[in-house]
Amino acid sequence: MKRLSPTPVEHRLQWLAQVATDCLIEEVNLTPKPGLVDRRGSGAHHDLTLALMEQSARSLTPTFYALAQQSWQRPADIALRETIGQLGREGERQMMMVTAGVNTHRGAIWALGLLVSACAMQAGVGTSQHICELAAQLATLPDRAAPKTFSKGLRVVHRFRVPGAREEAQQGFPHITRLALPQLQASRRNGADETAARIDALMAILTSLTDTCVLHRAGLPALRALQNGARQVLAAGGYAQPAGRRALEKLDNAMLGFNASPGGAADLLAATLFLDRMTGAHALPLNE
Repeated sequence: MKRLSPTPVEHRLQWLAQVATDCLIEEVNLTPKPGLVDRRGSGAHHDLTLALMEQSARSLTPTFYALAQQSWQRPADIALRETIGQLGREGERQMMMVTAGVNTHRGAIWALGLLVSACAMQAGVGTSQHICELAAQLATLPDRAAPKTFSKGLRVVHRFRVPGAREEAQQGFPHITRLALPQLQASRRNGADETAARIDALMAILTSLTDTCVLHRAGLPALRALQNGARQVLAAGGYAQPAGRRALEKLDNAMLGFNASPGGAADLLAATLFLDRMTGAHALPLNE
């Protein structure tokens, strides 16, 4: 039987899912990053590799597709919130099967999953601000089937009384819209190449994010060192400048010394790259 070509909507759903996957792969390959997995090695992790992170990202493409399909031109209501919650948990189980139980992208499933759904709700178009506002509406709605047990991130949120991934989404991803995207665009305008601009965007996130991954592994001293170190990179002109590269090397060494890795910031960087693709020059035209 002759295989039918994808419809325009199917094509757009596939594109949304593939872009989300690509952004996860681009994030992990961005080098150098402080304490994180990149092309140099595993950073502060003993159970993660670049190959495992890429394999994990690719395993999530069907989840991103299902999220986009179920959210296509639907309003933000409890029914949709519970549907995407279930799809996210199924995606997490699939990820854990691929990684033999290693948590590679749980936070990214939450952040990117909400943003993929928000994009699909408005047929794959819209400004980054509007996409984040819709994602916030979804994140604020209750999900009766959500697990009642505390994750490591939630335990850290309660112990240190700081906002976590849930609050970031409910507030409309301010670390993306107010810090990462503006820094990404400013660095590009100032002549930085794409690698340097993306590293600068990560630094912008790190300047104020209460990264629960760092807090869980090394506490407040490591978080303060992370935030101060990121500010020093940007104050030195960013990664495009020699002084900025030296400052980042110093920050990387500090994170390795703490055995800490800002995984929450990495998730938000992948989400930043996703929104940049959705609303930038490489966005898919409506007629494709």
